[in-house]
Amino acid sequence: MGYEFFIGKRYLRAKRKQVFVSIITFISISGIFLGVAALIIVLAVMNGFERDLRAKILGIRSHIELTADINGSMKNYEEVRKAVSGVEGVVASTPFIVTQAMVRSGGSVSGVVIRGLDTKTAFDVINLGKMREGEIEYLDKIPPQILKQVPRQDAHLSGIVIGREMARNLGIFLLDTITIISPVGISTPLGMMPRMNKYIVAGIFESGFYEYDSTLAFLSLKSAQDFLQLGDTVTGIDIIVDDIYKADVIARNIQNKLGFPFWANNWMQMNRNLFAALKLERRVMFIILNLIVLVAAFNIISALIMIVMEKNKDIAILKSMGATSFSIMKTFVYQGMIVGLIGTFLGCVAGLAVALNLQKVSLFIEKVFNFQILPGDVYYLSELPSQVNYSDVAIIVVGTMVICFLSTIYPSLRASRLDPAEALRYE
Repeated sequence: MGYEFFIGKRYLRAKRKQVFVSIITFISISGIFLGVAALIIVLAVMNGFERDLRAKILGIRSHIELTADINGSMKNYEEVRKAVSGVEGVVASTPFIVTQAMVRSGGSVSGVVIRGLDTKTAFDVINLGKMREGEIEYLDKIPPQILKQVPRQDAHLSGIVIGREMARNLGIFLLDTITIISPVGISTPLGMMPRMNKYIVAGIFESGFYEYDSTLAFLSLKSAQDFLQLGDTVTGIDIIVDDIYKADVIARNIQNKLGFPFWANNWMQMNRNLFAALKLERRVMFIILNLIVLVAAFNIISALIMIVMEKNKDIAILKSMGATSFSIMKTFVYQGMIVGLIGTFLGCVAGLAVALNLQKVSLFIEKVFNFQILPGDVYYLSELPSQVNYSDVAIIVVGTMVICFLSTIYPSLRASRLDPAEALRYE
């Protein structure tokens, strides 16, 4: 290491009369530290949001939904499933029924999305999350020992599984009886009447995704067909594939194989707006938080310019002793880079420490200040997610050091062009 590095490092330790320069240097290090730490933490949170949203959406929803355009119903769905299973990349499939309805419990009424599923094949494709109470298998048949807890007149009813938030909002408990009301009416001597059926709450699930937990309810495929009077037809087929990022290609292959009137819709199309918004927000936050680093870079420029003004005599003596303009320039570049390196290193350590333990940090803050950081009824998720992408960290580190290097160029050039005779004339 040349003498330039050691001189630059010594200049960081200001004398008593240069305390102001030292304060600006400290502010520069602090600015870079905050900028790097904030960038790592925010990008980790946004990566975590995207990962958790994708996992939860693709848990309840499949990678590909295959439907028939005619009348919104599909006949001979088992034959269609066999044809789909022959397409490369398809892992599993299951038939489903979906409809909108209302749920009534006591005096409370709420909108609900009813999904009918085949319990034998559905769980190869979807994941409801955690069953807080009851069992999903109770959709097909509630065990006799459980039915003993239900009033005798309701023992013949089929089971339904609802989300935790829906149960909380409507005051519903396990084995309560609820009424499902379909907006599609049936013809009676008194005119059109809404179709209504009673069901026993056989389970309460929690996906961790507020929108699903508050609006989704599951019936067995047979119960949904009976309720909607569909006969042996379904709405469509849920499909999962071996590579979610090839879902669009596989969906096209399925559609080409089956032809009209089938339509294959992949998860990227169904959630395009949400993930596009997340990607845009991530880019915008990256730009905004980089402004913190830029402010710190201007502080480096200010500190170096003042040091150059203070060290005119020292620079002149070094040049008189044979130091080249390039050596003088390197001295101040080293000084600025040391400031940038210290701030970046401390920012990386702090940012990674917080990002890797974000859930514990958020719980501590909620406990100390007695408020909820991420209310489930406002945001999609109920927990603050975090995923550190080390390629992002590398980009942040390299980008910050480049900004710090660029901020040293002007003060260093100014120092290297100093005329020793002018600097020493009045000494």
